Parts: sequence; C-alpha cells; structure tokens
Amino acid sequence: MQLISTGCVFGRMMGVATLACALASQSPAAFPVVTYHTPLGVTRGGEATIVLHGDRLSDAREVLFDQPGIEVVGCKPIDNKKVELKVKTGENLSPGLYSFRLVTASGATNLRFLGVGTMPIVQEVEPNNDFAAPQDIPMDRTVEGNVDREDVDCYRVSLKAGQKLTVEIEGIRHRWSLNNRDILDPYIAILDEERFEVAVSDDSALFQQDGVCSYTPEQDGQYTILVRDSSFLGQKNVCRYRLHIGSFPRPTTVIPSGGVQGEILQAKLIDIDGTITDASVQLPTDLLDPQNPSSGPTQPYPVVTADDAGVSPSPNWIRVGNLPIVTETEPNNDHRKAPECSVPALLCGVINEPGDFDCFAFACKKGEKYRVKLYARETLRSPLDGVMNLFDANGKSVKGSDDSGGKLDGFFDFTAASDSKHTIRIYDHLRGGSPLHNYVIEVSRLQPSFSIDLKELRRDEAMVVPVPIGGTGAMMVQVKRDQFNEEIALALDGLPEGVTAQTFPIPKGRIEIPVVLTAAADAQLKGTFFDVLGEGKLGDKTVRSDLQQHHKIVLGQNRRAMLEHSTPKAVMAVCEAMPFSIELVQPKTPLLRRGSKELLVRIQRNEGFENPVYLKTLYNPPGVGVNNSRKIDKGKNEVTIPITANQNAAMGTWPMVMQVSYGTKLGTQTVATAPIMLDVEDSVFNFKFPRAAAETGGETSLTLEMEKIRDIEGETEVQLVGMPNGVSCDAPVQKVTLESTTVTFPLKIAANAKTGLHKTLNVQTRIRRDGETMIQTNGTGEIRVDKPVVKKKPKPEPEKKPASPPPKKDAAPKPLSRLEQLRLEKESS
Repeated sequence: MQLISTGCVFGRMMGVATLACALASQSPAAFPVVTYHTPLGVTRGGEATIVLHGDRLSDAREVLFDQPGIEVVGCKPIDNKKVELKVKTGENLSPGLYSFRLVTASGATNLRFLGVGTMPIVQEVEPNNDFAAPQDIPMDRTVEGNVDREDVDCYRVSLKAGQKLTVEIEGIRHRWSLNNRDILDPYIAILDEERFEVAVSDDSALFQQDGVCSYTPEQDGQYTILVRDSSFLGQKNVCRYRLHIGSFPRPTTVIPSGGVQGEILQAKLIDIDGTITDASVQLPTDLLDPQNPSSGPTQPYPVVTADDAGVSPSPNWIRVGNLPIVTETEPNNDHRKAPECSVPALLCGVINEPGDFDCFAFACKKGEKYRVKLYARETLRSPLDGVMNLFDANGKSVKGSDDSGGKLDGFFDFTAASDSKHTIRIYDHLRGGSPLHNYVIEVSRLQPSFSIDLKELRRDEAMVVPVPIGGTGAMMVQVKRDQFNEEIALALDGLPEGVTAQTFPIPKGRIEIPVVLTAAADAQLKGTFFDVLGEGKLGDKTVRSDLQQHHKIVLGQNRRAMLEHSTPKAVMAVCEAMPFSIELVQPKTPLLRRGSKELLVRIQRNEGFENPVYLKTLYNPPGVGVNNSRKIDKGKNEVTIPITANQNAAMGTWPMVMQVSYGTKLGTQTVATAPIMLDVEDSVFNFKFPRAAAETGGETSLTLEMEKIRDIEGETEVQLVGMPNGVSCDAPVQKVTLESTTVTFPLKIAANAKTGLHKTLNVQTRIRRDGETMIQTNGTGEIRVDKPVVKKKPKPEPEKKPASPPPKKDAAPKPLSRLEQLRLEKESS
C-alpha cells in the first residue's frame, strides 16, 4: 500500500467542510455568479470541456485555479448564463477537489470546485429510477448524475465473490447555496438482487453529509446502487453529484494521524472494510513558514492512497508540523498514573473502545504558557466527539474543553501555577470508542499572533476586489488578534500589472482598516491571486502573518455553515472603466467629538451616462456615524453626506472611503473613491445648563457656564437650538472666545407657549477656519414653562351693621318697707 503525497490537492490551505444546519439569505447578486457546472469533474491526464452555468457571465475572460496542476486552455462565454471552459490536467495529478474562480470584465465569481479523478466518467441516463430497470455501470467508474425532486437513481454492477464494492459520493461538496435552498443531502445504498440493503450511508464521519459505504459479497451476483436525497428533495440540473464506484482503497483512518515535516510517516491505514495495511509517505519540508507564527505549529495535509485495485477518489487528512510526535502507550486510562512525555508535542492516539480514556503527563515550570488544541472531527474526520481535561499534580481539574468557538473540537490555554506535573485526559463525550476514533492533541507554547482575512462586504460572500481601469477599488482587511494588541503594518503581494495599493496601519487595539487599490489608465483587464502580509512589533520581537480567506459555500438553518473552505490568497479583478470620475473631497478641518460635518462628493459624468450613483462608506471610524442613504441623482454632479462623532469617538487620523455603486447592463457594479484622511479631534468646550423656568408671556435669561477643554484656532460662536414651540431668542448666536466662562441667551416666552418641562435645549459651537465650519453640539438642557400665577382679588368685607345696644338689664328690685311686707303677708293669707 502506498500513500501518495498530495500537497497540490488543496495546496497549503484547509479544505474543510463543516457540518451544521443553518439559514442564510443570499443577497441579490449584482456580480458574476457560477451556480453549477457540467461535468462536475474530469479524469486526470487529458483535456476536457466544461460548461459553467450562472448569471452575468457574458463578459467572462479567464479562470483562476487556486492549486497548481490544471491548465486552462480556453475560456469562452456562450451567453449571459453559460461559459465554455477547456482544461488540461497532468497525468500524475492527485484526485480531489480543486477550487477555482471565473474572472469577467466586471469582477470575479464565487468559489467553485472541479473534481479530478482517476476513473473514466459515465453520465447518468434517465430513466433509471426503477429498481427493476437500473442503468448498468462497469466497475471502477465515476458516474455523474442529478437528483431531481423525489428522484431515485439506480445503477447496477456485477461482482465476483470476494470482490469489494465501495461507493463514495460527492454531493453537497458540489453545491453552492447561501439561502438554504436546493441543498443536496445525498443518501446512498447497495442492494442485492432481492432488494435488501446490504450497505447504506446517509451522513459519514469521513465526508459528513456526503456518504461512503462498502460491501464484499460472498458469491457472484448483481448489485444495485441507489442514490437519492435523504429527504427526497432535489432540483433539476442544480443538485448534481459524482458517484465513485469501484474496488479502490478507501481508508477511513490514518494512524498515527500526525507527522513531522520532512520525515517519512510510517502509518497504518484502516480501510472502510476493516482491513489494516501498512503504508508510508514522504511529508513535505516547507509546509510551515517559520516567520509566520499565526499559521500554528501544525497544518492540515492531504494524502491519497494507491494500491493495485486503484486510487482513493479523495484524500485523507492528517496534521503535519514541527512538533515532535508522541504516540499513546497503554495502559494510560488513569490520569494519576499517566505515562510521561515532553511538550510541546503532537499527542497522537485512538479511543479504542467504549469507555476508554487516554492520558498524557508532562512536566511544566511555573509561569509557562501553553495552548492545548484537539483535532478529531476537524481535519481528521474522526467520529470522536472529544472531551479534554487538564489535571495538576494533585489530581485537581484545572481546565476542560468539549466543543469551543463554534467548532466540534475543543481547545484551551493554561499557565502553569507551579513547577509540577500536569496531565491531559481525553475521552469521547458519549463514552464511545472504536479503532476509528483517532485524534491528535497539539500542545504548543502560547505565542502572540494574529490572523488576516478580508471582511465580507456582501453578507456571507467572500470578498472579491474589482478595480476599474483608471479608477479605484477598495477592501477591508480585518485581523483576529491572539495575545497581540500592537499596531500592524500591511503590504500586498501579487498585484496585477498597473495596479498600486495604498495601505494604512491597523492601529493598536483595532481589528480592521481599508486598503485602496488604483488601476492605471493603461492597465489590462485581468484577474490575479494576491496575498496580504501583516507585520507588528512586540518589544524587539517581530510578529508576522498572511492572508487566509474564508469562503462560505453552503449555509443551512440559522445561517450556519454546512460547507466552508479557506484559501491562502484572494482574487483581484481589473475590470472595465467607470463611466464617470468621482472625488470624495478632502475636508480642511477636523471632525470634533460630539460634532458634525458634511462630506462633499463630486462626479464628472462621461457623455451618455445619466444613471444615479449610490454612495456608502466602506467602514466608519470608531464612534463616527454616517448617513449612508445619499446618492447623486440623475442630472446632478455632487452631494453632501452628513457625518457625526459621538463623545467617545476615537481621536486620530482615519482613512475614509466611499463605496460607489451604479447600474450597468449586467447589473450593479460597486467600486470606490480614493480615500480622504479624516481627523477626529476632541471637543472644545463643556457647557453646564442651569435649570431654567419662565412663565408664558414673560421673559428670562438663560446663562450657561463654559469650560474650555483645549485651544483651537478659528472664529468661535455658539448658538442656542432646540427651543420648544413658543420660546424664542432675539440673539440666539453669541460670539465667544476661548477665555469665555459664560454665555447668556435672552428668551421670550409667547403667551400661547406649551407649558411643561422641555428637555430639548442644545447649544452648538461653530468654529470657522479655512472656509469651513466645525460644529460641536452639547446638550441637553431643560426649561420649564408655566402659566402665570393669577393673584386672587380679596373679597369685599360685608358692610358692618351698627351694633345693637346691649339689652337693658332689669334694675334690682327696691327693697320693701316693713309696712308693705305686712300688707303682702295679709293678702296671701
């Protein structure tokens, strides 16, 4: 058995399809798109004609393949939806998928894949959906077909007793869908003559949503291979597949699953039928760039297996780097008694049976920083759902990781707290295990680093940079920082002839910056691959990185990727000139914090071009807001674009670029203006608003306290704005100086002014210099408007009536004389 090095299959990139379910909306495409192509693949060692199907393809010019080995002989547009492509492949080209992009006079398309195989290709012939009338296929063939809705394709082969039949399908790997529609999720099965399924595969660990299965009969017979969508969905012409049928070797596991670059890997291959064979492969010597720590201590590397029965249709993936290999030694189930090794290292092993644990112990010194990263489902395509734990010398759990960062394999960083032994333990999340549950654990020293990608400017679509002849294109470079927060300088490599780049450093702590590209008036229509190189300083140490562009290929529910891919370079296309020239006018004065400004955009139209031109910022400096709804209408040649800065806007000088969109006969083209440098400076004054109150129909004075923040040149005035209805000021604009400490505004309150508390008062500072006005706005102040207090008239006192004379008191009775007393006594008797 021989393992063939396939460094050319995916070059130095990670061609990793990740499984998840998600929903994405595909933004309306105004750029060239390739939806599918026929055939999907070619047989190596010859020439083939391929027809690309899509939209806006009538100005197609060339095709760029990311990997070497495929020569483009011709590229000719048939109409707006089809392009004829002729390619030539080498006789020793390794089987696999080769990514490419079509370049047109207006840009470049999305990433697509061309399959390369070793077996002759047979086309599906309908009708073949009846088990009783299948399409007969010789062994060792690749079938190209299509699954329509509720379609079932049947193929029949004849086998001898003991002759292995392996069926591998490329289904979802040939789809492109960012809107969760028409996604081919293939189901394959091998049926005997009695219609019993002897082998089936829906999803697989090796190819995720693409399946692979195998069967070796004990007697001669005819067997039927069934292909359909797992949910009986599909779409005519779109849901195409490549079905590999034969006795070729199909390893599912390579053990050990890692190696040291430059060495010969001695490995055991576990085939899909369970047979184990020894194999060897010469690993590359230049897989890692020692000057680029962001690439990591290991990289994925593809190998293809060949024997007398044939060649595997696609590679297996391992990890290759500069770390020494440590292979597990049993018994190693107990983390308290784990075999010891030295790190950094690549720990290789297999969770051989259900309930198995593997443990690796190593010595650490206090303060040492390490990163521990598992590779099982990612890269290796192992069925292991790994869980890792880190224990200290006392057996106490220090760290742990299951899935992390949206990936199926975990990782963690740790710093040794003392000079002591630490132990890593790994097991399957569901306590599963088998000889196929392989893994590698990358234990490396934690190094400051950063990675570079291009920011998506159309949602879910990898950035392609169109640069018009005699004009400007632009892109956003973004970085992911890892223990590195310093300034990063950028440079571009591989620009087309006649194209120059204007780069800006990514400021400390920031993650993105624009790059502006200009094509000379005599530049030629052409597409090229280019790289973005980054470099920063951390003390006396230089940290470097280069581009890895991420491509979303198929999205499912919740906008999660079902298939994605990374390439080491991006594509730039020199495209047709714009029908106008455009200028974003450089302002002469800065934008102030808590301030506003208007940017002026001018165009000079070519004769006959009257379409509107739409404008949108490529990005906004931190804390700066832009009105991105402006356009230059038909018949107009300029427009102003309001911008504002909040009180925390990042001060400094920032490049600003406007994206420029306009209609063409093929759709909407988007290019860019040349950049301006926008200065963002601090505010000039702080203002303190008093609590003001007044009555309707009255007057009052509003006095604000002023505090100078900094010096600035220019004539300065302040204006009171935001007065509520019914409140006016005869002198709303007041001249001030930097030495002013107060400013007073006389207010008049109309009789019909709305009463209540109004929190709408603002004060604008205007500083005039060089023919421009800098504006700073402060607020919010308040004024309470009340109705006048009406004084009640005192009620008239009632007229006082003359006091009545006091009643006369009866005079005290006169005492009776003795004679009168006797007379009364006599009368009473």
